[in-house]
Amino acid sequence: MTCIDYFYKLLARREYSAYELSQKAREKGFEQSEIAEAIQELQSKDYQSDTRFVESMITSYYGKYGKAVIKRKCREKGIDADLFEQVWQSQTESEESEETGQLDDLKAKVMRKYKIDSFLSIEPKTKAKLWNYLQYRGFNPYEVLAQWQREEGEEIGG
Repeated sequence: MTCIDYFYKLLARREYSAYELSQKAREKGFEQSEIAEAIQELQSKDYQSDTRFVESMITSYYGKYGKAVIKRKCREKGIDADLFEQVWQSQTESEESEETGQLDDLKAKVMRKYKIDSFLSIEPKTKAKLWNYLQYRGFNPYEVLAQWQREEGEEIGG
């Protein structure tokens, strides 16, 4: 089996970054020059695209995790930070309206999980747990909590 045939087999199942493909090929014992040539050919035919790979990562993790976690997962797959930022901007601009819906879903989940009635009066112990929960998932807890508190204040005041 040639290197390019191996890559076709892999890419038939799911998207891979160029870095992942080269790692897998090295593990199989292919020469670095053959690997680079095969990846170049795949990219010229648009069978492999790091941009498309990042888009699929963002799509699959968006809502479950925040930007920081998704960025770290992409870095682990060999994706350049600049490419990630570029794709993130284009993806999230088109999903601005969806983002509020996903934050509302997260808000509902958090309210059920921690039995929160109002974000304006959270017990310190619960707030610490909530902070860790949001942070672990890559959200900025300060921004998310501030937004939820603003929304709640508007509902009461409005």
